[in-house]
Amino acid sequence: MFKKLFLTITIIFTTLSGDDILTEYRVHGMKNIEKKMDNALTKKSYWNNYLKDKDTTFGYLEKYTSVLTCNKAKSTLNLYTKNKNKKFTLKNKNSAYTGKNKGDKKREGDAKTPIGVYELIAKKSKETQLDPFYGPYAFVTSYPNTYDKYLGKSGHGIWIHGLPESQSRDKFTKGCIAIKNINLKKLEKKIDIKKTLLIIDDNWVKTDISKKKLAAILSQLYSWRYAWKYSDIEQYLSFYSDDFIRFDGMKIDRFRLYKKRIFSKKEKKTIIFRDLNVVPYPNTKNSYQVTFKEFYKSGSYKFEGEKSLMIKLDKSNKMLIFTEQ
Repeated sequence: MFKKLFLTITIIFTTLSGDDILTEYRVHGMKNIEKKMDNALTKKSYWNNYLKDKDTTFGYLEKYTSVLTCNKAKSTLNLYTKNKNKKFTLKNKNSAYTGKNKGDKKREGDAKTPIGVYELIAKKSKETQLDPFYGPYAFVTSYPNTYDKYLGKSGHGIWIHGLPESQSRDKFTKGCIAIKNINLKKLEKKIDIKKTLLIIDDNWVKTDISKKKLAAILSQLYSWRYAWKYSDIEQYLSFYSDDFIRFDGMKIDRFRLYKKRIFSKKEKKTIIFRDLNVVPYPNTKNSYQVTFKEFYKSGSYKFEGEKSLMIKLDKSNKMLIFTEQ
């Protein structure tokens, strides 16, 4: 609570002097101060300063304390966890079996391990009637994610699992990631699946992400939020790519009309982002996955849940959203 209060005061003082704050509050109450605070969050200077001491090994991660990286070319699954200084450090290296066929998964049954960024959404075990073929545990991934669906990929059931306990198996999978049972048991003890991110790439997982680029993305994300909160429809829509397609198939022209109808109500809105994460997407150039918990409330609608955006940066580093869910 005190950290949040300190951060709030810091944001205010980036735009107003102490006397200005009191005058604003005396004359207009919290309304004007809140708007100035929201505007301060759109500034790159704030985010550059905020990120200065943050670990951006894999991007900007608020939600995750563990990251699993899978290098398909080297057949490895490595675990990184945050130490007491909140820095990601390598904890385990594991040899891994991946899909029989090379390349990114595109359809059901192609025997390829997908390339992408995923959450672990469930754990299976003997107690949940896991087939012994998969070893003692299986971690279910979130494949297909928002980007996979945008690309029209199909398939399901991509797991991290073990090896058969009483029979032999091929040294490849139908698309899952498999490691030795002893290593899987160690992994199960070291991670909280609700706070673990999985990044899969063909060759290597990108690390040491540019703080300057992350600050540019985060400042624009909050500029998008600012336009949304204060019903600036033209500014809001400027953050959407011409090839945007929403998760339900809604394309940009229909989306623009839909949003214009909503913004025309000029409703007061509360919009809060929590557990915010920005991760470079594997096997792409200048594309990022942005996820967060969103709290939204207006006079006519209320929403609280997970939000996922896929964005790309153009040549001027302008953020453009090309799909969302």
